[in-house]
Amino acid sequence: MDYIDNIAFAILLIIGIGFFVKNVKKLTRNIQLGKNIDRADNPKARWKNMAMIALGQSKMIKRPVAGVLHIIVYVGFIIVNIEVIEIIIDGLFGTHRVLSFLGGFYNFLIASFEILAFLVLASVIIFWTRRMILRIPRFWNKEMEGFPKNDALYILYFEMVLMSLFLLMNATDVHFQGLNSGNIISQFLAPIFEGFSNENLHIVERTAWWIHITGILVFLNYLYYSKHLHILLAFPNTYYANLNAKGKLTNLEAVTNEVKLMMDPNVDPFAAAPEDESTPEKFGASDVTDLNWVQLMNAYTCTECGRCTSSCPANQTGKELSPRAIMMKTRDRLEEVGENINKNGEFVDDGKQLLNDYITPEEIWACTSCNACVEECPVNIDPLAIIVDMRRYLVMEQSAAPQELNMMMTNIENNGAPWQYNQMDRLNWKDE
Repeated sequence: MDYIDNIAFAILLIIGIGFFVKNVKKLTRNIQLGKNIDRADNPKARWKNMAMIALGQSKMIKRPVAGVLHIIVYVGFIIVNIEVIEIIIDGLFGTHRVLSFLGGFYNFLIASFEILAFLVLASVIIFWTRRMILRIPRFWNKEMEGFPKNDALYILYFEMVLMSLFLLMNATDVHFQGLNSGNIISQFLAPIFEGFSNENLHIVERTAWWIHITGILVFLNYLYYSKHLHILLAFPNTYYANLNAKGKLTNLEAVTNEVKLMMDPNVDPFAAAPEDESTPEKFGASDVTDLNWVQLMNAYTCTECGRCTSSCPANQTGKELSPRAIMMKTRDRLEEVGENINKNGEFVDDGKQLLNDYITPEEIWACTSCNACVEECPVNIDPLAIIVDMRRYLVMEQSAAPQELNMMMTNIENNGAPWQYNQMDRLNWKDE
């Protein structure tokens, strides 16, 4: 490389990393729009969660075919791109394979990279086949139309191209092929270019090199707009996941305090509330800013794999609810709120909210609260938490619970049981 190439590479690198940093800041800002929640407890269990689930892929493997393929792509893509370190050094300083001074170890690394690149390429082709030829049903729900479907395909094509470019780059590197060490896969591609002069081989190798590093930077910046943002967010998402037993619902502190006051015999029920007692401005959630920051991070982390929806009993029986759609709609609304802030400097009421405009009451009341979606999610996303908060809003702010639920609550209030009969008759069943 000459000076012009070095300068062009430096500019490309600065633009790529600069745009990525800008998107990270926007992502962080949007997540912080959520309400505060303390998830700093039990760090030992949280680190274990992150190591087992995000790093170890322990929940992915529950579905063996997809799990094994995903591990290959995950490990291969990350390890192969370790070579980016060498590419950056070569690009900035005009060297060529600067790490080759490592000798045999370098050849071992490149050989490993080539094997992994081939395995990633094969796995991605199988993923494409499962999605487009076998048409596995969970990839074809109605929420997967348009961009979500195309997004999944774009990423597969990205990975195919990047892995192919890596192997092509090695296959046309005359010096590397001459060593006949480390070229465990690319040696079978090299004969394709036997009729090329060294000068033309160099042009092909340099072209593949430039497209490869440009593709990596484009991929890095595309992540923000893609479901593959989970590549980055899976780690904090699993660390800050809810450690409570599934099915244990949180209590609203304001309601709990009110009940304690009512049950306290030393408190005058007719006395005015203390001045320092703060009443929440809203019970439950009707928009993304009513949710906590972990729930918003969940929305950005969603992989759109559909495991939650495919295991949801409500969805299986034809109900409107799709846990995946809940997360996707939450993310879409959060992005809309973020763009509103970008445009106006602060959020200006746009007359819309998450509930009703994005997620319908029909969807959230279809949920059985069984936690199947939470159990199935490979990165510990909790759609149920968002559903429960929106239900709370409907019940406590709008008195808009379904008729069956209102009847149940009335019966509990009057009869001490969900059923409509006298309290004195509650134990009659034992005499039958």
